[in-house]
Amino acid sequence: MPQEIALLTNPTSGKGKGGRTVELVLPRLRDAGYVVRNLVGRDADEALDLARQCVADEVETLVVVGGDGMVHLAVQALADSETRLGLVPAGTGNDVARYFDLPRSDIAAATDVVIGGKERRVDLARIGSKYFVTVLAAGFDAIVNERANEMTWPKGQMRYNLATLAELRTFKPIPYVVEIDGEEQRFEAMMVAVGNGPSFGGGLRITEGAVLDDGLLDVVVIRPMSKVELVRTYPKLFKGTHIHHPDYRHHHAKKVTIAAPGITAYADGERLAPLPLTVEVAPLALRVLVP
Repeated sequence: MPQEIALLTNPTSGKGKGGRTVELVLPRLRDAGYVVRNLVGRDADEALDLARQCVADEVETLVVVGGDGMVHLAVQALADSETRLGLVPAGTGNDVARYFDLPRSDIAAATDVVIGGKERRVDLARIGSKYFVTVLAAGFDAIVNERANEMTWPKGQMRYNLATLAELRTFKPIPYVVEIDGEEQRFEAMMVAVGNGPSFGGGLRITEGAVLDDGLLDVVVIRPMSKVELVRTYPKLFKGTHIHHPDYRHHHAKKVTIAAPGITAYADGERLAPLPLTVEVAPLALRVLVP
């Protein structure tokens, strides 16, 4: 009997790239001999219901066509299950694809990883019943996201650039209370990030050095610095060389609680909830197909 595989698409991922991508992925999976359960959610709630049904039906692999937001949705169903995640990148940031060296510009090659790849088990981060794969942003970066989400113009990366400039004018260091594996710290900082993986936001390597299967979270603190210095340091995030800055701090933890006034946290690029939040590692909670 042909093996069944599920294909879950966000048609709007990557400015419509998700819808175009699935037209190439679907026949390639069928040509490989799979019976494909082709799923398209009308909204996030329906897409999550479809993913959970795949887990309930014990479908071996759920292939996601989309970006980090679509992966975020899928792992809410896949965490601690036997259903594997396959990923054909079609988003804007695609940090999860970066983690696993998945082809980001070759749809056929990415689909071939689903067909002939190997399985890897990796950690997830958990906040209550919610999971994330990449990084929790809980500082200046989260404030920029909040402002950008309120803007209707311009579109794409430029909207975030303008939001960053707007926030820099009035931004002041944030007072935090952070508990790392039971040890409380109080300080002011520009941002606190909790990483399961090393990057977010399309390759910003804020939690450089994070390992996906070490059973630990990486907690990064950027201490107060001038606005000029913050702008000067920002490009270093793309190479991970910000780790040498004197105001950079890095901790490992299994559990971390972050509290700060007026901050709404983001993870996998998705709006989560206002602080305080407690993040715990979920060891080896996700099965992923990799090259």
